[in-house]
Amino acid sequence: MFEIAARNGVQHRYGSVREVSEAYDFADLQSFLDLYYGATKALLRERDFYDLTLAYLRKASSQGVRHAEVFFDPQAHIDRGVDLGTVITGLRHALKDGERRLGMSAHLILCFLRHLSAEEAITTLRQVLPSKEWIIGVGLDSSEVGHPPEDFRTVFEESARHGFRKVAHAGEEGPPDYIRQALDDLRVARVDHGVRCMEDPGLVRRLREKQVPLTVCPLSNVGLRVVPSLEEHPVKRMLGEGLFVTVNSDDPAYVGG
Repeated sequence: MFEIAARNGVQHRYGSVREVSEAYDFADLQSFLDLYYGATKALLRERDFYDLTLAYLRKASSQGVRHAEVFFDPQAHIDRGVDLGTVITGLRHALKDGERRLGMSAHLILCFLRHLSAEEAITTLRQVLPSKEWIIGVGLDSSEVGHPPEDFRTVFEESARHGFRKVAHAGEEGPPDYIRQALDDLRVARVDHGVRCMEDPGLVRRLREKQVPLTVCPLSNVGLRVVPSLEEHPVKRMLGEGLFVTVNSDDPAYVGG
């Protein structure tokens, strides 16, 4: 953050690495998002997106990761006046170099920001179509509470017509019904997080019977106060219920996982 901000002449609110590290003690998802969106202001040029992505790939590779599905939020950059081509080209070149240098494969998933309107999401989808061969799917992220998946049904339907696979963050801070909406309204093939399904036995039964993949992120859930501790995280109970659970990372630079 500091390196890229300095070379781009971007000022941010933190005076030192120590100060920003202390701010990583998040109270909830929104407090993380506030810091995250502030940090993205440093990213202006293709080199910035390339450097950031390659740094992530090197770290992930050193931890034994051999394939990554990388979410990116084009609206967070377009709204700041950054050209969409700048974002995607920087990311894509880093993924290609990561595969060549590290032997690590990776795909891009475009996420719509749910705190913005569904109409803005459709505009973003149409803007990205010239680069769609570089993107494997679409997702839904950002502030979950108060932004139900059903609001984005139209853009997910249009995404499907263009051949994109569909996933969505649901049931992290939002209620179990958001998971149901992701399945019924968005028709996702996979639910990201989904931990609050355990509050709804009928939903658990459905997820088990259909073997819907759930990308669970325990360290992120603890870091963002979704659960109090790893010991109290429901992932073992989810596995015990026969759910199709995989263990993943979500913004590991911020929350350690």
